[in-house]
This record gives sequence, C-alpha cells and structure tokens, in this order.
Amino acid sequence: MCGILGYTGDRQASSILLAGLERLEYRGYDSAGIAILDNGNIKIAKNKGRLKVLEDRINAGEEVSGTCGIGHTRWATHGEPSDVNAHPLWSDDMAVVAVHNGIVENYREIRAMLAEHGYTFYSQTDTEAAVKLIDYHYKKEKTPLKAITQAIKEIDGSYCFVLLFRDFPGEVWGARKDLPLIAGQGKGESFLASDVSAILHDTRQVYYLDNMEIVQLKKGNVRFFDVEGYATHKEISEVTWDANAAEKGGFEHFMMKEIHEQARAVKDTFGAVYHSGKIDLTEKGLTDEAIRAVSQIYIIACGSAYHAGAVAQYVIEDLAKIPVRIEMASEFRYRDMPMDRNALAVIISQSGETADTLAAMRRAKENGIKTLAVVNVVGSTIAREADSVFYTMAGPEIAVATTKAYSAQLAACYAMAVKFAHVRGVIDDAECTRLIAEIQGLPEKIDEILDEKGSLEELAGRFVNARNAFYLGRNIDYAVAMEGSLKMKEISYLHSEAIAAGEMKHGPISLIERGMLVAGIMTQKGLYQKTASNMLEAKSRGGFLLVVSSRGCEYLKDDADFVFHVPETDEHFAASLAVIPLQLLGYYVAVARKLDVDKPRNLAKSVTVE
Repeated sequence: MCGILGYTGDRQASSILLAGLERLEYRGYDSAGIAILDNGNIKIAKNKGRLKVLEDRINAGEEVSGTCGIGHTRWATHGEPSDVNAHPLWSDDMAVVAVHNGIVENYREIRAMLAEHGYTFYSQTDTEAAVKLIDYHYKKEKTPLKAITQAIKEIDGSYCFVLLFRDFPGEVWGARKDLPLIAGQGKGESFLASDVSAILHDTRQVYYLDNMEIVQLKKGNVRFFDVEGYATHKEISEVTWDANAAEKGGFEHFMMKEIHEQARAVKDTFGAVYHSGKIDLTEKGLTDEAIRAVSQIYIIACGSAYHAGAVAQYVIEDLAKIPVRIEMASEFRYRDMPMDRNALAVIISQSGETADTLAAMRRAKENGIKTLAVVNVVGSTIAREADSVFYTMAGPEIAVATTKAYSAQLAACYAMAVKFAHVRGVIDDAECTRLIAEIQGLPEKIDEILDEKGSLEELAGRFVNARNAFYLGRNIDYAVAMEGSLKMKEISYLHSEAIAAGEMKHGPISLIERGMLVAGIMTQKGLYQKTASNMLEAKSRGGFLLVVSSRGCEYLKDDADFVFHVPETDEHFAASLAVIPLQLLGYYVAVARKLDVDKPRNLAKSVTVE
C-alpha cells in the first residue's frame, strides 16, 4: 500500500525522493516524509496529509540537502494518521532511521523487550518497534548487515524496510519479506522502490528482491545478501514498458484514461496467447495434456479480481464443463477444506502483491495444487512464486479503482475457457473459431460504448446527493453487478450493494426508498424475464430503474427510467461490455461530487497488508 523510495548518488536526494513518491501517490496514503543523510547527520521532514504539503514545507526539497536518503508515503495501520506516526521513524539516538511497508505482527512483544533495555517510544506505530530492534542489534553487532539479519529473524509479519545508518554515509539498506522491493542501478547512482514506476524516469535497469533478502546500495553499486548474511548474485532486468503510459494523456483523470484503454488491454491480452488461428497456453504451463488432467479449478482473488473470477466461474463451467469454485482469498487461506490434488488454482491479482491472495496461493501450493497466476506486473511476488504466469497486458494502471486491469483479466479468463472447452472436446473446431471471433470483436464494441458515454454523465447528476444504490443481476450479470457496485462505492462514496436478483425479495427489498437507484444488468437472454420481474418489484416501491442490457432486449423498455444498450456479443463474454457503463456511472457521480477520483479516501492500489 505505502510508497517507499531510497536513493544514493551525486544528485540532491530530496528532489529525487519527492518526484518518485509523487509517482506512487496512486497507491493511497495519509502522510509523507523523507530522511536525508548528509555529513554524518540525518535530517528528517514529514507530516500528515498530502505530499504537496511536505514539498511546500521544504521548498521542493531545497531546504533538506544531501545526496543519500529515503522517502515514504504512509497508509495508516497502527496509529492514526499524524505527524508523529508518519515515516521515517528513528532510534533514540538517531543512529538508525527507517521507512517501512507492511505490518510487524509481534511489535508489542518487541516493544516490551526493548523497554527492559531502556528504549522509549514516541509513536503508536509497529514500525518504531522494528527500527529500535534493528538499532538494538546494531549497537551489539556494529554493522548494518548483521543488525538487519538478526532483527528480521525476530520480526513476525510481512514487510519491507529501507534504512539509513548514520555512521555509514552514502549507503541505503533494504530488506523484504512478502512485500515488494525493487533495486535500480544507474550511472553513479542507485535506487530502491516499492514500485518500479517510481524510478523508471531515472533507470530501466532493475533487480527484483527475493523473500528474506537484504540489499545494500552505494553510488552506482548494488549488493545482495541472504538472511544469514552471505552475499548472493542476482540477474539484472530491463523494464521495457513506456513511462509515458503513466501520464494522463489529455484526460482529466487517470481513471477515465484507463477506461478508454480497455479496448487495447483486451486486444493485447488475448493477442498474447492467440497465434496462427489458435489459442496457445503452452507457455502458461497449460499444455493440452495438462488441461485434460485438470479435474477442478479454484479461482482465488480479492476485490475486482474476485469479480473477474466470478465471471470466469460461470464462463468456464458452462463452456468447458469443469467444476469451478470462486474463492475469496482472505477466507480461503483460513479454511481447512479438502483439496483436489488434480485441481488448478488460478490466482488473480492486478499488482501481483495482494497480501491475502499471496498467502492463499501459498496455501494452495502447500497442498500440492498447481498454481497459475493471472497478474499485470512483471516480476511481482505472485508471478515469481506461482508455478506459471499469464501476464495481462493492461500496462501500468494508476487510478486506485481498477478498470482496464479488470477487463484484461476477463480476456485472460475467456482465453482459458475456450481453450479448455476445445481441448477437452466440449466444443468443436467451428464453435471454437466462432468464440474466438467474438472475443476479438470485443475491443471495437467497447469503443462503441465509450462513444455514448455522454448520456451517463447527464444521468450521474441526478445522484449527486444519493445515499444508497442496488445493483441486480443473475448469473454472469450478477458478477457484473458486483463490480459495478464496487466502482460506485470506491470512488463516489455512495453506499451500494450488489444483490443476486432473485434474493431481492428475501430481505433487501425492504430498503427500497423513493428515487433510490436500482441498476439491473440484463445480458443473458434466458434470464431477461426473471430479472425484469425483480426490477419491477423495486419500481413498484419507488426505485429509479437503470437498465444495462444487450441490444434487442425489449424488457423494461417502457418501465425503466433509463436504459443503456450495449452491443450484442456471445453471452459468455457480455460482462466485458456491460461493465463499461457502470464504470462510467461511478466515475461521473464521483466527478459531480467533486471527489478525488484517482485517489479515493482510505484505499490503496496495492493491498499489501492483510
């Protein structure tokens, strides 16, 4: 969640740190700070609130000079957002200063032990306990490496630390467990970051740290050590994606830019596995033999990725006739259920760093289940630990509320569904060819929907002061309703709830009030009449009916208050079209409410804590 940065070189560190942290603002944060090591002194500037407040305080960094430093944007987990709890945090004598992502689970025990040795505490954070534990060992071991290796053996939880040691000028140290940390190497300078986008303007030569690995930065030099302190060797990687892809490109917000990039994301993701007229998943670890051997599929994910998985569950079961279970990662990891050793676990995560999803994947692997990661970030932890990887081709996604990464995940799942169905003999060559053509036609139809977005902007103005909304659907349409509802609550702060349409009369209908938004998704022809009936129940109680339906659907045309038609496609893939107007509606309501669309309150792009 938090943004982390480290730098050492010949340039002024503060300006580099501030610029890098600005590129990480999309991750969500409530405070910001930097620490600069200069001439044996460590200078710290930090505060609650936006990075701009910090920049103004230190005159864009000019008032904190030095060529070695660390920076942080914090998303509070322990202790309220405040100047005191903001990072960096330091030892009692300022010998060690650190920034930290993640959670130190045993921080109370560490604090109690350190208090017995004379340490005092000024913040409410778990991080302060970790910094002072490192300092405790540093006082005995006299070297950063020994202090860090000893401390991380005693720290429970998931974390990455980036540290300065006052007596080691020009050096930045880092360590990670479960959470991402990337080292970058330039000419005469070195970098650390929690996300490659923070340093991409300065270098494309990067190293991805492994779990329980320690890194030492000097000017233009990067060294790595294992948890016992022995030097290790790592291969350098080159980042190839375009830094300009993270710019707004003329749109008011990143979210709208990314909504418009969905057609390309779908095309590129499907195109990555479609060659010479066939879907080829061999590089994803799914040979024809492996596909035939799969007896069951577990789809494991959180948030929007879970909703993409819910669509995939319906599509794969119907096309390939394989039992599929969609599992919420945060619950899957704690269930003691029998697992089919011939199953495939499909792990979906935009960032590849989602803490609960990573833990759930590890649980599946412990039970002997083969894992396939569907992720958007090359070199991410989930990608590196999974048995095989299906990279989505969404490109960097900056807005906290996902749009194009979700659509790319759907495209990846469609490819798997059609391939599984064909290899297992459920569909013949002709049907496979037809379904592929339908998937290839989605990008053009997405763009067609975007050409009609003006009507949704007008509609949004009606709900500026709304308090509640329902999203209804059945089958695939219910999965779409979950994602549409999430988009509305994430960025507009309007309470919304997705309900399987048949469940309305089992309680939720009592909440209908006059004028309340009730959005119905209707793309499955066999369910039109059933869903329409549930919508009319809401209408009779004063609900404002918004219908998103496929062209040709005549149901509710005279009863709905607003109808938005999406182009027709094969019903298995209709989610890719029906979600677009719901994304747009959430966006326009948020804009009308004058909210921070790209950085909604309390949310972060990469959920790296449990």
